Amino acid sequence: MLLEATVVTVQLTFVSIVLGFLIGLPAGIAEVYAPAWLRVPVETVGVVVRAVPILVILIYMFYVFSVSSSPFIAATFALGLRSGAYQSQIFRGAIQSVGEGQMEAARSVGMSKLEAIVYVIVPQALRRSIPGFQNEFTIVLKDTSIAIILGVTELLGTAEDLFLQQNRTGTALELILAISLVYFVLTVSTNRGLEFAGDYFGVPTGEGA
Repeated sequence: MLLEATVVTVQLTFVSIVLGFLIGLPAGIAEVYAPAWLRVPVETVGVVVRAVPILVILIYMFYVFSVSSSPFIAATFALGLRSGAYQSQIFRGAIQSVGEGQMEAARSVGMSKLEAIVYVIVPQALRRSIPGFQNEFTIVLKDTSIAIILGVTELLGTAEDLFLQQNRTGTALELILAISLVYFVLTVSTNRGLEFAGDYFGVPTGEGA
């Protein structure tokens, strides 16, 4: 049961991160390059989403907006939306870290502003944003445990079910230690993978440039 719950947790984390990426990257670009009529609403929505606790977002997605009758899908939308709000700041910072000369150079060879953003700025920003994903992945992974309130059978929910099946006979500590170990292994292995990706794809600096 814990193995099946681990698979659900990984799926929930992965889909939420991908959804957050699809929301966060355009939002990050808009916050840097979009005109005021688009930039201001994007910034405002991002601030609001980041200010609202994830528990409240989960409740609204499932019980108020009813985005899906499936608790898993509703939890994915909630986690993805919140992750997108934070990823937008990762991408905004990464984009702003790319020197202004890159845009000027791209425009000087005949690229439009949009082409310069897509083909010059964003590829460099993505490479620079890899370290930020280590923290974001860890946050989303741990936040999947809150999906228990919707009845999603992820790690924490399964641990509770197992505890109740044993009629509360004192296995709580063992179950909590077991799922904590799973969270630890998932976090460390993914962070190591992202560190490798950061070293491999990172923008060369100094003597390595």
